[in-house]
Amino acid sequence: MANTKAIGVAYEDQNIRGADVCYVDSELGYTAAAQGTVTQLTDKTTAVTLNKAAGRITMNNAALAAATSVSFTLNNSFISPNDTLIVTLSGGIATPATYNCWVNSLSAGSANITLRNVSAGSLSEAVIINFAIIHCL
Repeated sequence: MANTKAIGVAYEDQNIRGADVCYVDSELGYTAAAQGTVTQLTDKTTAVTLNKAAGRITMNNAALAAATSVSFTLNNSFISPNDTLIVTLSGGIATPATYNCWVNSLSAGSANITLRNVSAGSLSEAVIINFAIIHCL
């Protein structure tokens, strides 16, 4: 077992804490327990709370005019000021390439996320945004 070290009669996965480099051959991600879902209630500016390292935000299906941006707050106790938050559109969109999303800012316990309608018309879709935190100490 190349990636384990013997500790008596049991084995422990290799400890990478303090390592300068970590190589992954196939995938790197979060377990199901580290992920969650949340649905935005009132409108597209309503804050959501999801205290998980990764997850899915289903936005409210309120109308968003053409060429318009809207921002909301993700409250999340896992977020620290040194982190990187990755966001990706993952569903709830009838026509591809009609929205952009990005993180405006983050602080301890929260991030501000913006969704922009880049289409030529008003859209009323429950857009789904995936997120994952890359934690930096």
